[in-house]
Amino acid sequence: MARIAHLPDRAVLSVSGADRVSFLQGLVSNDMTAVAPGTAVWTAFLSAQGKWLADFFVFADPEGTRLLLDCDAGQTDMLRQRLSRYRLRAQVEIGETGYAVHAAWGADITPPEGYPAALDPRLAQAGWRFLLGHPAPSAGTDDVDYDRHRLALGLPDGVRDCESDKTLLLEANFDQLNGISWTKGCYMGQELTARTRYRGLVRRHLLPVTAARELPPPGTPILSGTASAGEMRSSRDGAGMAMIRTEHMHSTNLTAGGHALDVQVPQWFTLPAAKAQ
Repeated sequence: MARIAHLPDRAVLSVSGADRVSFLQGLVSNDMTAVAPGTAVWTAFLSAQGKWLADFFVFADPEGTRLLLDCDAGQTDMLRQRLSRYRLRAQVEIGETGYAVHAAWGADITPPEGYPAALDPRLAQAGWRFLLGHPAPSAGTDDVDYDRHRLALGLPDGVRDCESDKTLLLEANFDQLNGISWTKGCYMGQELTARTRYRGLVRRHLLPVTAARELPPPGTPILSGTASAGEMRSSRDGAGMAMIRTEHMHSTNLTAGGHALDVQVPQWFTLPAAKAQ
């Protein structure tokens, strides 16, 4: 059965103008030339030092005149301001749209005609994302149901699971969820991202965790005995995300807030091989 949920904590910015593709290409982690009607790209915007600041989905609008950024609603002002700093002489305009973001998953999903729609580029099981002109009527499914779906798949929610100007993309599994292009050339923060990959410097990963009770709030330390094993991120109904140290991914004695939890390593996740230094 198809499930469709309006995501009220999402908003859509537009980047228009003749230089819209090349402008974003030099600023974000993924390849903007891959964006096309029916094909969205998930990407990150980094600090100059290569740390996460924001992530968003990029769609092509049906008229072919704009790139549409499906982003966290609380980051729209920050993104507009930061992206605008790099306009210089580029022929681009950055503005807001009236689109409402929806997620759809399950069987028998029919993409809406005339609106931007694409499979979630991170993982096929995540389903579709639609940008509609107004929130679709609720049919027993809402953003809370989508959050449970996301957590079960182990997908990050940027503002809830990443720390601004601290998290590395490979720690948040952008490399394994199609959020990085390794062939597109330079972009802001690219040097550290590439160095992290080639030197194998990732010592922790964002992974799903479960517990028999409600999980503690973000920032709660996760322990393996008395040793630090990680830190909680977002959670709901006994399922959550946590930044886990690599050596504790398979530990069986993890606790957070004094209660036991288990790491659920997703099928799509592969621990990168250690690189020679």
